Order: sequence, then structure tokens, then C-alpha cells
Amino acid sequence: MQHQPALSHVSIGTNDFPRAKAFYDAVLATLQIECVADTEDGSGYGRRFPEFWVGFPHDGAEAAPGNGVHVCFNANSVAEVQAFHAKALELGAQDEGKPGLRREYADNYYAAFVRDLDGNKIEAVFFLKEE
Repeated sequence: MQHQPALSHVSIGTNDFPRAKAFYDAVLATLQIECVADTEDGSGYGRRFPEFWVGFPHDGAEAAPGNGVHVCFNANSVAEVQAFHAKALELGAQDEGKPGLRREYADNYYAAFVRDLDGNKIEAVFFLKEE
């Protein structure tokens, strides 16, 4: 039986799609993730297929970040986690946790957290090789 990921994709809303698209194009590129699908109201990002979407809410209401919700992207290295954090801050994101080990999650959990331009909390993580 083929392994299926638990999630197909995650979507977040924005009130300024062109600004959000420019932000995610640049920030996710630091993790080797690119825009793989574009529509008039949103863009899908991934390495092969769209696993993360950003766009206007489908109901037409104003977008708002959810309290306690965040999206975590897998990085390929410590350097990518650091680049993700630096690029996000450069583009106006808020720091929510500088790059570093998060031993409260796992001894090898290296991550960084930011809030995007709409206030959504996003993270990049890399699991260090266990010795």
C-alpha cells in the first residue's frame, strides 16, 4: 500500500493577494518551494504539486489569521531555515522565534517562526541528523 500524507494541502487567506504572492514567492524560494499553480484569486506552492495555497477567502469575507493556527514547511538544511527567517523579516514579516533548536519538540528540531504580512504564523523546520 502506498503511503499517503495525512494532509493534501493547506490554504490561508490574504487581503492583499499581489503583496502576499510576492512575499511567498521570495520566502518559500529559500526552502526550494515554488509557485506551481496560479489562479486569479490564489497561488499554490510546493515542490511537485500545490500543498500550500494563499489567496482571497472563497466566501468573499475579509481574511483573518486563526489564533493557534500555523503552517510549517520542511527545510532541507539549517541554512534554509535561517534563510527563510531572514528573507521573511527582510520583506516585513514579524519575528515569532529566531532560528534555533526547539528541544521542547524534539532534540533535533531546528526551526524558525514568523508572522506573514497578513499575520498568519508560519514556520520552517529541519530535523538534524541524530548521532
